[in-house]
Amino acid sequence: MSEVSYYTPEGLKKLKEELSHLEQVERPRVSQEIADARDKGDLSENAEYHAAKEEQSLLETKIAKLKNVVANARIIDESELDTSKVLIHSIVKLKNSTNGMEFVYTLVADSESDVLKGKLSVKSPIGRGLLGKEVGDVAEIEVPNGLMKFEILEISR
Repeated sequence: MSEVSYYTPEGLKKLKEELSHLEQVERPRVSQEIADARDKGDLSENAEYHAAKEEQSLLETKIAKLKNVVANARIIDESELDTSKVLIHSIVKLKNSTNGMEFVYTLVADSESDVLKGKLSVKSPIGRGLLGKEVGDVAEIEVPNGLMKFEILEISR
């Protein structure tokens, strides 16, 4: 059973576009590479053929996973999000209790995460540690470097 992931309309559109590109562009390209390599003769010693078959296998795996994600994706109506606690698609202003630095992150689905753009996956250690917290709470989160404490300063959508 796959787990449901929540996306913005833009995030789901991006996933569907990637899936379409893989199926409509990459799959035919790899198939053509296999056909071209097959035409070169003895398949047992044909490195191009084996490389193309390996690429096809990886591509088909990626397509299957992406289809599964899209099939289990749900769109969130951000206007109905509860801002009293941290949820997926919440915009959270945090203060690192150790050094006093403040950060703003939007919690998003795993495939939408981009830390450089302030989009933090809900499956990341920090994302999981923030879920369900309220303004004023201190989230104690175990990260690879040890225990970090973040105070929740603000939650918005």
